[in-house]
Amino acid sequence: MLAYARDRRRFLLFGRRRRVSSETHRRRAERLLESLLTLGPTFIKLGQLLSTRPDVLPPEYIDVLASLQDDVPPADWEEAKLVLEHEIGPVDDRFASFDTEPISGASLGQVHRARIDGTGSSAESIREVAVKIRRPGVEELVRADLQVIRWSLPILLYFVDDARAFSLENLADEFSKTIREEMDYEREAKMLREIESSLGDDDRYVIPDVVDSHSGPRVLTMEYVGGTKINEVDELDRRGIDRSEIAENLQWAYMRMIVDDGVFHADPHPGNLAVTDDGEIVFYDFGMSGRVDEFVQEKIVDFYIAVANQDIDAILDALIEIGTLSPEADRAVMAEVMELAIQDARGEDIEQYRVQQIIGQVEDSIYEFPLRLPKNLALVLRVATVVEGVCVTLDPDFDFISTATDYLVEQGYREESIRQYLSESGQQVRRSAESLTRMAPKTERALDRLDRDDLYVRIGVEDSKDVFEDLAKRLIYGMLLTMGLFSTGVLYALEAPEASVVAAVFSAVVTIQLYRSFRTRSTLAARPQFTRQNLRQRRGDE
Repeated sequence: MLAYARDRRRFLLFGRRRRVSSETHRRRAERLLESLLTLGPTFIKLGQLLSTRPDVLPPEYIDVLASLQDDVPPADWEEAKLVLEHEIGPVDDRFASFDTEPISGASLGQVHRARIDGTGSSAESIREVAVKIRRPGVEELVRADLQVIRWSLPILLYFVDDARAFSLENLADEFSKTIREEMDYEREAKMLREIESSLGDDDRYVIPDVVDSHSGPRVLTMEYVGGTKINEVDELDRRGIDRSEIAENLQWAYMRMIVDDGVFHADPHPGNLAVTDDGEIVFYDFGMSGRVDEFVQEKIVDFYIAVANQDIDAILDALIEIGTLSPEADRAVMAEVMELAIQDARGEDIEQYRVQQIIGQVEDSIYEFPLRLPKNLALVLRVATVVEGVCVTLDPDFDFISTATDYLVEQGYREESIRQYLSESGQQVRRSAESLTRMAPKTERALDRLDRDDLYVRIGVEDSKDVFEDLAKRLIYGMLLTMGLFSTGVLYALEAPEASVVAAVFSAVVTIQLYRSFRTRSTLAARPQFTRQNLRQRRGDE
């Protein structure tokens, strides 16, 4: 925390902003990564959440923390067995067979394969299941860790600006809520069923069934569905699966969950997604899942439609209404940022000189990047970020905007927006006609006042960059410097050396202040990090 604050202010609490190199940020981020891994399950989850929050951390931190996987050594079987038997009874009585070696281990739980008896006595009635067991003692550990985070947050907020303070407070609230929900397996079963009711009728997706008889608050038993991990592209190619089609189906699934149904699987990293031999997408682990209210759904639709129409003003309006963009942001600069974002989403190469030019405009015109993230959108952003990474892995040339547009058209959203646009245009034409009829009398009255010398013009000057204040300071410093130099010369001529030295020192101080008033503000260095061609370059280097 102190290192991060030191990187932002020269003297921690005051002073000019520092220009910190990308290498320094990356070094700090790697040290943070080591600390999070050492601190254990809660902080690993926190690091994963931070890796999706560009409104909180610089790009280098995001890049380093993105490698943080929820993959930790499983708990000892004897300890996990106590949790399992406390919830559903003796293992030998409840399961036909149970594999004590977990097939996956995570910070909050671990998963084992097992077999249970069905309704009959034949071999066909035996079902393959996956049993998810909460890590023993994790509740107390998480409770203590959350207390540490709550104590640390006020200290951290003291060192950051208002925009990041807004995001950090939302992040802390969201994290506390999310990690508690993820430990509640009864809630996970409920969310799984809701998502299954949404996607279960589509043969492109597979949602495992919950086995209620073998589940509880700390144990969740589900149907076992095998498949190839979605990022194992060579294996998918060997099986003859169309990766571009899988990428498109994945985005459609999340568009449907978020835009239409309002409940979604919020942890779509490759470990939680698989593909069957028939090309169906299998979803695992619904512990991290969320809901979207109708207002947010409506604004997300407005945003996607504006992107599909490449209407930059409508994009900015949607971002402001949903609360992710400050109303005081420089719209001209943000419009150029959005144009670049659309080009990148389409998979187009972006001229690096243009990126650097826009970054310079952002630094010069708004000083602090005006994007922020309300907590009701944090999980949605996480999903969008992770799904994009998975889709680009499947198809480096995947066009998100085209796929989203096709979805909006098929579901009728875009046609509805066109009808609304035509209706609004008709109303605008009517209002314009009414204005024209009122303009002539008003013009005549203004001309009459001008003829009587009774017309006054009031001018207000906006000075968001404090140009007049800087000019006034420079004038005052200049006058003081002139006075100081004149006094130094006079006192020296009058053979008053002590007084002339005092005047000279005063003049030197004023000279320094005058020089500093002409220096431009320095800002944190920024570099383009996550354009799609940079991802391709990084893969090529690897």
